Amino acid sequence: MKKLKKILLVLLSVVMIIIITLIVYGFYLKPKYEGKVKLKNIQKETTVYFDEFGVPHIYANNSKDAMEALGYVHAQDRLWQMELMRRIAPGRLSEIFGSVTLKNDVFFAGLGIEEASQKAIAALDKNSLSYQLTIAYLDGINQYMEEGKTPVEFSLFGVEKKKFTIKDVYNIFGYMSFSFAMAQKTDPLLTDIRNKYGMEYLKDFGTDSSFNSTRIKNAKETPQEYIAIGKSIASLLDQSPIPPFIGSNSWVIAPKKTKKGKVIFANDPHIGFSQPGTWYEAHIIAPDFELYGSYLAGTPYPLLGHNREYAYGLTMFENDDIDFYQEENNPKDANAYKMPNGFNAYEIRKKIIKVKDSVDVVLNVKVSCHGPIMNDLIDGLNKNKPVAMSWIYTQQPIQILDAVYRLSHAKNITDFQKGVALIAAPGLNIMYGDAKGNVAWWATGKLYKHNKGVNTNFILDGANGKDDIAEYLDFSKNPSAVNPNWNYVYSANNQPEPIDGFLYPGYYLPEDRAKRITQLLNPKSDWDKKSVSKMIFDNTSSVAPEVVGTLISCVNYNTLSKNEKKAIDILKIWNGSNNLGDVSPTIYNKWVYLYLKNTFEDELEEVHFKQFMATHIMKQIIAKQMANPVSLWWDNIASKNIKETRSQILSQSFKEAISDLEKQLGNAVPAWTWNKVHTLEHQHPLGKIEVLRNFFNVGPFEVSGSNEVINNQMFGFSENGNYKVSAGPSTRRIIDFSDIENSWSILPTGQSGNPFSAHYSDQAELYNAGKFRRMKLNKREIVRTSTKLVFIPHKKE
Repeated sequence: MKKLKKILLVLLSVVMIIIITLIVYGFYLKPKYEGKVKLKNIQKETTVYFDEFGVPHIYANNSKDAMEALGYVHAQDRLWQMELMRRIAPGRLSEIFGSVTLKNDVFFAGLGIEEASQKAIAALDKNSLSYQLTIAYLDGINQYMEEGKTPVEFSLFGVEKKKFTIKDVYNIFGYMSFSFAMAQKTDPLLTDIRNKYGMEYLKDFGTDSSFNSTRIKNAKETPQEYIAIGKSIASLLDQSPIPPFIGSNSWVIAPKKTKKGKVIFANDPHIGFSQPGTWYEAHIIAPDFELYGSYLAGTPYPLLGHNREYAYGLTMFENDDIDFYQEENNPKDANAYKMPNGFNAYEIRKKIIKVKDSVDVVLNVKVSCHGPIMNDLIDGLNKNKPVAMSWIYTQQPIQILDAVYRLSHAKNITDFQKGVALIAAPGLNIMYGDAKGNVAWWATGKLYKHNKGVNTNFILDGANGKDDIAEYLDFSKNPSAVNPNWNYVYSANNQPEPIDGFLYPGYYLPEDRAKRITQLLNPKSDWDKKSVSKMIFDNTSSVAPEVVGTLISCVNYNTLSKNEKKAIDILKIWNGSNNLGDVSPTIYNKWVYLYLKNTFEDELEEVHFKQFMATHIMKQIIAKQMANPVSLWWDNIASKNIKETRSQILSQSFKEAISDLEKQLGNAVPAWTWNKVHTLEHQHPLGKIEVLRNFFNVGPFEVSGSNEVINNQMFGFSENGNYKVSAGPSTRRIIDFSDIENSWSILPTGQSGNPFSAHYSDQAELYNAGKFRRMKLNKREIVRTSTKLVFIPHKKE
């Protein structure tokens, strides 16, 4: 017995030592939010006040000192995220993760982002203030890397710390730009469907833009060959440790529609959830400059921001800025391809990818006049049928750094618009409002046209020259609205109205959110911050009840089981809400998934169907295709001598849905509440390891919202009926110019990416409840409620 007690005492002592060591280690690694730090390149003492949510308010005597301090504090909270962000575009994830990320690296290394970054940097004016402030920001990051505490992830993966350069900034913007695009998921799928079944089957896909009936109003007077492309690229983006950009909402209300006669600005960019989250908030104050902004890791200027004079934000335009071209190799020389005037040699780019604990991978990427050959970058494509990817971002001059600098340093609305015009890609809806009462929206991107008859929804002919871009449009032809007479501007990734009769092609999202936004905005003329906050957390679909109406019209109520009748009765009175205690969304989403499966999987087959489910077209098709009783898709081609009808498919899907829900959630229909199946967990790359999950991940949480409501908590459909949210509002911001010092914001988890920080997840509960915290501008209050970190000038030795 004494021996056992000794053993237990020893074990307890070991456990206590481990716990104490972890506590001490964690305390050591915590970000430094108070005290003094020496910085080599600042001219004068700079003070940073960290408010109760860890947001830095940087008071400096000049902008360079402010940017140096920003780089330092950004790095101490987000250095691991910065490291991952800068590695994606040049294909350097495998250096730390090994062969598990090799496919990602091969693909991104071959896209040409790094080459485009180098070209852009060579053209920079090194004397410009935007360049000099960027260098100051990078100096701050690098001083932290050199002198600050090493993040735990660096230690666990054995990552060697190397200085950040301006090329890293451009590469980060390049990855962001690619993640916006949808053509890579959609064009190959549509091409295969056309080749296999003909154009008749694509009428229900709305490729002619007929589904986009709620359009953003302008204020102007004017056969298995390609499936691997979409499948592979979608998989790479899904598995990336940094989430892709997806959608967004924004609306800016003019003074005539607000209670206090001042502009109210709202924005919530939709991005894949991760931990840490996408945005880092910081408030900079210098004698000639003030801005409260939301920053991407490793970038010096915010994509979202406001001050006392104006506010800006963004949504995704969803325009088509990627085209695929089928090239034709020279039969005598595989290193040459056909052009209208003969054969031309491919450019060969040699890339070396370093793989942790393995040999280097040498990649020779062929590049045609259209772009890199996808066959070299992804698996599954026929090597004898090369497909090139043409992407505006790598083909047009990249002025993204100057553009974002201008957006964040604009003097007036005219100055701001000049910054917008510099963005060739990605396609964005830039939203604007100011203290003078102006509201505006501009679509960015270098827009272009093809010759009449060329359909960019499909793989194009690279050899004939006729499918090449015929005309680039001047920025004045981009959709926009400045101070429209309806007194607001908005965007929900829906298609803009035509310009000069030209409806710009793209991969727009369905009208659900746009319809709901306009329904709420149009009748009301006394908006305030509180009512806008309710709207930005709105969980109601204006379209889902219409879809349910189609189901009800197709179901024979008298033939239903007891639970099937209960489910129909619940759906009949549903207003489209997706709140935690609602039962209807649980029934609706299970039924919709089975409707899609029973309607499309027979023609598409399992692989194509999974890819189809990852496209915006799938979201577009639900309400519109279901309303077409003579759609070719209703017939199940696997059933011989039987031609299924809409009523049969919808009724069958409904019965299967109720049967599955009984097995999943029990026989009591009222207990099938949405909170039991709709959950959110913010995943850190290390949280995929089960033993580390609770330490690095945030959640899981039961959450309200759904696909394509304003509170757009996005999920993919699954057989098991559990909807794990993968993306949603990456921040919610409401800037009220009647109370500019106390505008509102919220992040999904917290400000810091350091798991030992008190601000790692301190906003999660507020976010899930639709609540906000203040974005403070008042110095007296900031000083009173914050901790203080002082940066002291320190000359280089």
